[in-house]
Amino acid sequence: MPLLLLDLDNTLLDRAGPFRAWGQRFLEDIGAPPADIDWLLSVDADGLTDRWDVADAIRDRYALRIPSIDLVEALHDGVVANTRLDPLIACALRIADDAGWIPVVVCNGVVRQEEAKIRGTGLDRYVADWVISEEAGVSKPNPRIFALAAHRVRMPLRGAWVVGDSPEADIGGAAAVGLPSVWLHRGRTWPDSRFAPTRTAEGLIAAVATVLAG
Repeated sequence: MPLLLLDLDNTLLDRAGPFRAWGQRFLEDIGAPPADIDWLLSVDADGLTDRWDVADAIRDRYALRIPSIDLVEALHDGVVANTRLDPLIACALRIADDAGWIPVVVCNGVVRQEEAKIRGTGLDRYVADWVISEEAGVSKPNPRIFALAAHRVRMPLRGAWVVGDSPEADIGGAAAVGLPSVWLHRGRTWPDSRFAPTRTAEGLIAAVATVLAG
């Protein structure tokens, strides 16, 4: 029964869409031009920018008196509120489970937000467990977080696959721990010459099919 180590944001759950939805509503509320959503998406950098830095950038651009902590909370809560589990992804996870794979979420992030998304969307019903970097005290691509995930479900790492959309965190992490991987390209070309994914796929459903076929 091998492990299927899965990223969360933009892998199991769409993160780009919920962030855009929150951003558009937020900009409308403060009277900013709708076109500023492009600036906000750029600052966010697909979730790679620290939330506090995003909050400070918003405050500076619009001369807001809102405390940064309130903006960070609004961002967290807004993304969570707009996040949904695609029924087809739930089906793919069920198929993987029926085929003998053990799905475990391995993600970088804040426990309060990431766990709220896992539980709030019902994703917790389709995975064996999850490891979040804030709680684990270590982040992808550090191999230790994958070892912790295996320990959490009392399974060996041998035979596991890593699936995710981040070249460095997911695929780099898989390379560091010596595991095969599937990169969700999301329309991008592979950017790193130091390592490469074992397979590429457009999305999670295709990735699961690739792993099962392999």
